[in-house]
Amino acid sequence: MRKYKDCPPVLRDFLSYHENIKAQSPRTISEYYLDLRMFLRFIKLMRSNMSVTTRLDEIDITDVDLDFIRDISTSDIFEFLSYLANDRNPNPDNKYSQTGIEAAARARKLSAIKSFYKYLTVRTKQLQENPVADLEYPKIRKSLPRYLTLEQSSALLQSVSGPNQTRDYAILMIFLNCGIRRSELVGLNLSDIYDDRLRVVGKGNKERFVYFGTACRKAIDDYLIERNQKVLSDNRALFGSRDGNRISVSAVHRLVKKALLKAGLDATQFSAHKLRHTAATLMLSSGVDIKTVQEVLGHENLNTTQIYTHIESTELKIAAEANPISHLDMKKDNE
Repeated sequence: MRKYKDCPPVLRDFLSYHENIKAQSPRTISEYYLDLRMFLRFIKLMRSNMSVTTRLDEIDITDVDLDFIRDISTSDIFEFLSYLANDRNPNPDNKYSQTGIEAAARARKLSAIKSFYKYLTVRTKQLQENPVADLEYPKIRKSLPRYLTLEQSSALLQSVSGPNQTRDYAILMIFLNCGIRRSELVGLNLSDIYDDRLRVVGKGNKERFVYFGTACRKAIDDYLIERNQKVLSDNRALFGSRDGNRISVSAVHRLVKKALLKAGLDATQFSAHKLRHTAATLMLSSGVDIKTVQEVLGHENLNTTQIYTHIESTELKIAAEANPISHLDMKKDNE
């Protein structure tokens, strides 16, 4: 936990608990760290004589103790959420950037605070009062996920070229065929490839097998010929980068955007995560049942998967056609 040395002991203990007892992923621990550090810095700013223009990253919170946290009220937390919604600037060095962050980001930070107080009140019983126990999450506007059509997916695959063509084609094929997350793809090792499936480590370090089709198998096999001739700094990694390291999340983001542009698709509207949406949509539109898609995507809650059922539903199309109004030709009847 040395990398969290700018945090007070009570926060480091919380992070250590989730890392070693709850066995949560490094990414989850990092998000808890960043969100709770921001929260405590904000509270300290509000309680101090410092100027309100003081940047949060300049505030030292190593002296924050249990008494400080015990005095935080529900009103303080509302004030923090208001700051996030109206005043928080994600890019403080850019004077033209807009202030305020979206509801989903605010909900994530509130979730971290709730987890922190649950640890203090329920797990370790260091506190008796929980100021966020009954606090509701910000309402998040639900929107249908964007996805590529089968024709657009084909165009994307055909657009791949360049020195990393075999690697990039295999990556895009895995996204479109298996619907895994970008972080899951980056974490794939050579030992995770089986004859007809991938072993994927998802959120919360939960493992699952995801099957792939013949075309995806061929794409992986073609890439493995090239991969087995390379030595990486982490030689377990399935996908490597030009500098000889495991491929990064940002590198995957760039290669997907590059392929989208080459395919003539709007790279501002699509991303690696949208390829996951595409895989789910294509499976459902081809008759795969939603519970199976849930398992493929690694969703813990079926409600998360159900958003894809609103995109393309044969039954809904049939219902629309069955409505007698759909067969009226008013122009003809008025002649």
